[in-house]
Order: sequence, then C-alpha cells, then structure tokens
Amino acid sequence: MGYRENEDFVIGVRFTQGDVAELPAAARELVEQRVDLIFTRGGNSAKAAQAATSQIPIVFTGGGDPVGLGLIRSFARPGGNITGITELDLELGAKRLELFRDIIPGLKRVLFPYDAADAYAKLEAKVYRDAARRLGLVLVERIVRTQQEAEAVLSQVRKEEAGGILSPRYVTSNIPGFVLEATSRRSLPTMFHTHYFWLERGGLASYGVSTYESGRHAARLVDKILRGKRPGEIPVEANVRAEFAINLKVAQTLGLNIVPEVLYRADKIFR
Repeated sequence: MGYRENEDFVIGVRFTQGDVAELPAAARELVEQRVDLIFTRGGNSAKAAQAATSQIPIVFTGGGDPVGLGLIRSFARPGGNITGITELDLELGAKRLELFRDIIPGLKRVLFPYDAADAYAKLEAKVYRDAARRLGLVLVERIVRTQQEAEAVLSQVRKEEAGGILSPRYVTSNIPGFVLEATSRRSLPTMFHTHYFWLERGGLASYGVSTYESGRHAARLVDKILRGKRPGEIPVEANVRAEFAINLKVAQTLGLNIVPEVLYRADKIFR
C-alpha cells in the first residue's frame, strides 16, 4: 500500500500484560493523545476502545462474534466508528482438541486453565467441554482469578492430573505464558491457537486462524479509513484460513512419536 513506518505513520503500542482491568485506562490514554486510529486485538480490547471514544476510528481483529459482543450492528454495516476482521475460532475448538488427541498417543485428560473474568474463555470452555465428551476425553477445568493464581496452578500441574494443556486464546492473566513454561518445566504437551509466537518459543502445537492474514486484511480496512471512508460503512470481514502447526523438536524432547498421518496434515512444521 506504500506506507512507510515513522515516515507516513507511527505505531504506539499499549500492552496491558494480560490485565483486562487495565484496558479501559490504556484506551483512554490513546484517546487523550488524539491518535488518528485505534487498532485492537481481541474482543476485550475492542470493547475498551469503543467505550473510550465514539469519534476516533477503531479497527479490530479477532473478538469472536462482534454482533453478539455489541461491537457492531451487522457485518454489512457495522455502524458507529468501528469495523474490523472477525475470525473463526470457537468453531475450530473441537477440531483443535481432536488434533491434540491425535498428536499424543493415549491422551485421556486435558487441562484447560482460564481466567474467571475472561468471557471469551468461558465460551471456549463450553466448546471444549462438549468436544471432550464426543472424543472420549476428560476436560480438567482450572478457573483462576489472578496472574499469581494462574502461575501457581500451572507451575504445580502434574502429568497424573493431565496429559496435555490447552491454552486459552487471549493472554488474560498471562495464562498462555505460564502454559508455555509448563511445556519445558513440567514436560507437558501444549496446544495453542497460533504458532506465530508460541511455537517459536517452545510450544508443541497450534491450530487456529492465521493472525498474520487477519493483520493483512485489517491493513486494507485501515487504508480505506485513511482515504476518507467512514468505518461504520466498511463491512466487517471474516478470516477463515486455519493453520495446523507442530514443533517437531519439542515433540522429540517430550518423547512423543507423532505418526506420519498427523504430520502430513500439518501446514507448518518447526524442526
């Protein structure tokens, strides 16, 4: 599109380290600085930005069902000062759990830790609960309320309690970070939503939409807004491209022998 960072635009990042309660303050700070546009990742961030301003354009990615969350009026005409890219995610939960089972021979119990304040994770839990019943697995749910509690739960998890760990999608209470640490410290297989960060740093597997593709699609929407189009008149798009990735080096470290049939299904293999 021809834009050059630090020449045509400057990005100011606000990362609350998984603390949902800090999102409203971060959004208000951006509004006070009179930024030209707010880009968000996830439903909680988008809701915080929407509550902070009705004037500054907002472009979101992720967030599950944007209509159900109250972010937009409809996909065709989102209304207000917001548009974005939604992603298939809850719809992929059952397949994610099935792939996790296929990777780990004899998997019976799967741990799913999530924050009590994370509404999206609660929806994930229901999807995994239903899928686990169909797949003959036991879903071990651990609800936490603070980052310290999340760290304690995941630093003490035993193989007898669960043969693998499912990470929630969002970084509320830094749970995915503690899940990642459990891969090496507790020698437990882990499954994430995306490989772009987690598998590169030691996670076992991931299955979910390509967040890179979501970003590319969102950039087109940003370009339209910068050229004068109103956000509320730009249809919300859906990213439906799913990717399955495996970190083969981590699998070998964990002593997992992944059968060729599963490896052939992977879109990306880290060696």
